[in-house]
Amino acid sequence: MTMFSVEYTYAEAAAAARDEHRPAHREFLGALHESGELLFVGPFTDGSGAALMVVADDEAAARALLVGDPFAAADAIAAVTVREWKQVYGPF
Repeated sequence: MTMFSVEYTYAEAAAAARDEHRPAHREFLGALHESGELLFVGPFTDGSGAALMVVADDEAAARALLVGDPFAAADAIAAVTVREWKQVYGPF
């Protein structure tokens, strides 16, 4: 399996949608974390988006993991960037 860095970019106009769907979004991400497919996740403190690290076979599979995110279904994410990531040091 390969690690992928994922960046969600949030549009300010979708803040209300994110607030509404945040509990389901966190439940969804919690399930991915418990399954081992999501290594870590957290929002940027300036509110501009979030960083995620997922494990998948390839970029298409990494993107497919996140299709079910309630934020995606609610159009609460303006952009998603996925890049293969190679760890040099760290816990993973």
